[in-house]
Amino acid sequence: MGIAVIFPGQGAQAPSLGAPWRDHAAWSVVERAEAATDTELAALLLDAPADDLRRTREAQLVVFLSSLMAWETARESLPVPVAFSGHSLGLITALVAAGVIPFDDGCRLAVRRADATQAAADRNPGRMAALLGADYDQCSEACKAAPDACWLANDNAPGQLVIAGTPDGVEAASARAKDVGVRRVTPLNVGGAFHTPLMREAAEALEADLASTPFAAGRIAPVVSNTDAEPHDDGEAWRPRLVDHLVKPVRWAATMPALSSLGASTFVEVGPGTTLTSIAKRAMPDIALRNVSSPADLPVPLEV
Repeated sequence: MGIAVIFPGQGAQAPSLGAPWRDHAAWSVVERAEAATDTELAALLLDAPADDLRRTREAQLVVFLSSLMAWETARESLPVPVAFSGHSLGLITALVAAGVIPFDDGCRLAVRRADATQAAADRNPGRMAALLGADYDQCSEACKAAPDACWLANDNAPGQLVIAGTPDGVEAASARAKDVGVRRVTPLNVGGAFHTPLMREAAEALEADLASTPFAAGRIAPVVSNTDAEPHDDGEAWRPRLVDHLVKPVRWAATMPALSSLGASTFVEVGPGTTLTSIAKRAMPDIALRNVSSPADLPVPLEV
């Protein structure tokens, strides 16, 4: 049996995530990313206050770079993974880690994706809310309270669904969710309605950028996509998947068993936070779980 490497998405950001890496060899990831994108990135990882990191663009770049620094070091002590995946933004990180997108191109793509989703969120304001203890029927019934204004955005695990839409749409759907017996509705502190039609402008912008992004077949292991929860190692076909990825729900509940079916007995979450291993702990109790978020987590103790 083997390991699956998974990468977190937006929401895992926090101030000073780069500090533990500043004097580590992995800091070269930030320097290479700055050169590739002609963008100042170090300050985001070292000095940006929490309020700045609530913005979509800054949050995505901090999580992306922190995850890549952790992977740069963790891969030296890990066995070759049987698969990769990532939640939302983490899918871009997974494609870079798996060798599907070259590092420089992946950094440029991450910056463009962050810019495009920020612009779409500014033009089409949205909100998200977690429905805890909800099932599909309850989620569907809740969204019916706001037709074309609220949708399922994340299917994270049984009983953990996330809706997103316009502010009025999410408010109406949240109220309806309580009426149909959802145990708890928790607004999320995010800056847009991600993985819904409100991100269509971002998807169109990213589609143009993806036309010039080189893709290769997975050089290390297949990457499981969020949109269909299937493993892929077909290179160029990732372009339409990544466009769809911005406007379709994240199917993380189905992604986890897909990783297991590829031979993973251990999930290693690489990057800030423990969101994905916390989800897996409840949904996949037979899977061993590890986290790498700073140099203190290395080498990774494994029994595979």
